[in-house]
Amino acid sequence: MFNKRTKIKELLTWEPKEQEVTVMGWVRTFRNNQFVALNDGSTNNNLQVVLELGKFDEELLKRITTSASLKVTGLLIPSLGKGQTVELKAAAIEILGDSDAEKYPLQPKKHSLEFLREIAHLRFRTNTFGSVFRVRHSIAYAVHKFFHEKGFIYLHTPIVTASDAEGAGEMFRVSTLPFDNPPRNEDGSINYKEDFFGRATNLTVSGQLEGELGATAFGEIYTFGPTFRAENSNTARHLAEFWMIEPEMAFHDLEDNMNLAEEFIKYIIRFAMENNREDLEFLAQRLADEEKQLPQDKRSEMGLIEKLEFVLNNNFERITYTQAIDILLQSPAYKKKKFQYEVKWGIDMQSEHERYLVEKHFKKPVIVTNYPAAIKAFYMRQDEGCELGKETVAAMDILAPGIGEIVGGSQREERLDKLMARMKAMHVPADDLWWYLDTRRFGTVPHAGFGLGFERMVQFVTGMGNIRDVIAFPRTPKNCEF
Repeated sequence: MFNKRTKIKELLTWEPKEQEVTVMGWVRTFRNNQFVALNDGSTNNNLQVVLELGKFDEELLKRITTSASLKVTGLLIPSLGKGQTVELKAAAIEILGDSDAEKYPLQPKKHSLEFLREIAHLRFRTNTFGSVFRVRHSIAYAVHKFFHEKGFIYLHTPIVTASDAEGAGEMFRVSTLPFDNPPRNEDGSINYKEDFFGRATNLTVSGQLEGELGATAFGEIYTFGPTFRAENSNTARHLAEFWMIEPEMAFHDLEDNMNLAEEFIKYIIRFAMENNREDLEFLAQRLADEEKQLPQDKRSEMGLIEKLEFVLNNNFERITYTQAIDILLQSPAYKKKKFQYEVKWGIDMQSEHERYLVEKHFKKPVIVTNYPAAIKAFYMRQDEGCELGKETVAAMDILAPGIGEIVGGSQREERLDKLMARMKAMHVPADDLWWYLDTRRFGTVPHAGFGLGFERMVQFVTGMGNIRDVIAFPRTPKNCEF
């Protein structure tokens, strides 16, 4: 068996008793023809491999270059070196893969995140991205663990769909028709009846509508999969391909929805802190070093670990949209005209508004509820007793420090007549969603759900400033390289 190895993360916890071990990994540095820093991706910490001078062939030593991969067998012994308790005294070395050190783009120095995005296929080998993606893995596992423990059903909703859950229309079209000469109807429009699915289809923006079908049978379901938006937003907060977690729960109202979302976020953070402490401490230090370059007023009031602990130990602030607008109108930032976008009742709050509420006013995550109906989707439950012209819906957004919106959800409109009236008003074709309306025809129930952008959650936990640095291969406008 080839892979009879011990991972470096495990090895570094052992008591050295000159036991024989085999390790495999990539060379980070090689000093004095004697000391190899070996890393296998299980941890940021390297294992020092010590080569006895004169023991190994010169030609072999020449091949031990940065990023070359090695198989090393030897004895685990106590280390006299600083910051390490063990090291490996090499008895046999096999070069598994050579690396041309002159051409290898990663050097033992700090590289900018912008540069690393250009070599996204190699950036996993850096400490920063090693930590980010181990944390991402833990959070993904925690998502499934949380819902499994609560008895939810994991539902795989379709990636190719004919519906637009968001109503924004910014979707990637899926088609096998020829681009240069598609079949057309008499009026010149494209004849989708000749397409693969016999109708216009696209990559999904949300699994919610299909998720509701599951919730009205199983009670509680969740989806966790890729979603796509053809939105031309070239920002540090947007991706064209990203992952969404979307639970849908029968017999839940807006308050139940908020409670679950808050519990869920805290569960994820707690899991990462318990299982990835080393990586989070590394990322916290990276962030602290980065912020030293910023003016004092731009620096975070709390370090990364401190921020995560604060979120765990405090209830999220809950306010209505109307209260949020009032706070913004009374704010020094508004009075001194520091907001770029206007503030008035009815606006779709911008990131600057959300971040003011979270970072300046409350200084903790905030749940904003009861948004104007005019700026929200057709499926959100209409609130009773609203002032004419100020109709609201049972929506909720969770706003997080440094990011803005991290969760969007609502109690769903379960009343068929009100849902159909709303669809008509918003020009959502009822005929196309006959299957969705059936859930209101055959045993409708109060139900609710939310969507959490997975990458934004990873951003929040890792402290990374750009969403492109928490997904392996970011898909953004004019960027699909790897």
